[in-house]
Amino acid sequence: MVQPMTYRVLSLLPFLFFLHIQLLPTGATTTYNVVTLGAKGDGKSDSTMPFLSAWDSACGSDHPATVYVPPGTYLLGKTMFSGPCKNGDITFRIDGTLVAPSDYRVLGNAANWLIFDRVSGVSIYGGTLDGQGTGLWACKRSGQNCPTGATTLEFSNSNNIFVSGLTSLNSQMFHIVINNCNNVKVQGAKVSASGNSPNTDGIHVSSSSGVMILNSRIGTGDDCISIGPGTTNLWIQNIACGPGHGISIGSLGKDLNEAGVQNVTVNTVTFTGTQNGVRIKTWAKPSSAFVRGVLFQHATMVNVQNPIIISQNYCPDNKNCPDQVSGVRISDVTYQDIHGSSATEVAVEFDCSKEYPCSGITLEDVNLTYENKAAEASCVNAGGSASGLVKPSSCF
Repeated sequence: MVQPMTYRVLSLLPFLFFLHIQLLPTGATTTYNVVTLGAKGDGKSDSTMPFLSAWDSACGSDHPATVYVPPGTYLLGKTMFSGPCKNGDITFRIDGTLVAPSDYRVLGNAANWLIFDRVSGVSIYGGTLDGQGTGLWACKRSGQNCPTGATTLEFSNSNNIFVSGLTSLNSQMFHIVINNCNNVKVQGAKVSASGNSPNTDGIHVSSSSGVMILNSRIGTGDDCISIGPGTTNLWIQNIACGPGHGISIGSLGKDLNEAGVQNVTVNTVTFTGTQNGVRIKTWAKPSSAFVRGVLFQHATMVNVQNPIIISQNYCPDNKNCPDQVSGVRISDVTYQDIHGSSATEVAVEFDCSKEYPCSGITLEDVNLTYENKAAEASCVNAGGSASGLVKPSSCF
């Protein structure tokens, strides 16, 4: 594992340099106050246009610019902050709450509520985003014909993004999406939704490189963090996850021609009462996707149903399952210092592809128990090694 871990650190150096220089003084800053431009913090008046007006001014500025949101509650419809911008240093400083329309049908088929597209050098400090998704969740649970729902905040086709101290509440669908981006840092985020809220992933990363997610608390009804195709050089550290479905790579392999996931580190996470801990999930069908160079380390499991799991027969609710063999190749995955309690007897499960067995799986200092007794491990088509104290005993 020395070579992959070395590469993992070296690959982050340019990104860390970016994070250092982004905090250096950049000269005079022009501030655009959304209230001055007509926004009302009463939670009832539509403030979409004043926010877009502030964005247009900041985007077109020759100098660093700040969009300021004073205390208050601001109702926004679907809002797209589009680039490319003349200005590569734009700050959103949010002291208030942005709230989505209470009628979920307004945004239900809009894909996203707030989106930054084709921008560079945007920073967001503070603020609460309230997606008001409870009505849509109830609709979905009732079995009615409901809209898909909107992601609360998306960054797409963007570079050099910094998000600090943001709170996302009750998203209709995913809370935060990072798609096709480079050099993104999210720190101090708080994501909160009911444990039975459907498809409300906390932070979803796909087709992106150089993403860091740090010091955040995520409780939701789906994956706390989900990692989609095309993700490389991802660093996740100091996360509290629960309720939710854990931290998941995947699902992968739904499409025949799909990018892989590589160079991922998940470090210092506490999972409390979650469905899964650290998970890799792929569809059982042909695909060009892969997973390699992954390190899960320093994780604490508190009553987690599946603390360590690789599932290459993923099929939600067992409906319309492909029932084929997964083409996703999984290799070079290390589990290091994983400890705590499992809510089920099988604490370690590797259910890998018959055609492309998992290889290079490493267990180092794993100690998981079930009801204060020894737990079990299950291996199907998986190969690897174990070192240090490993409980349950390795099944390789």
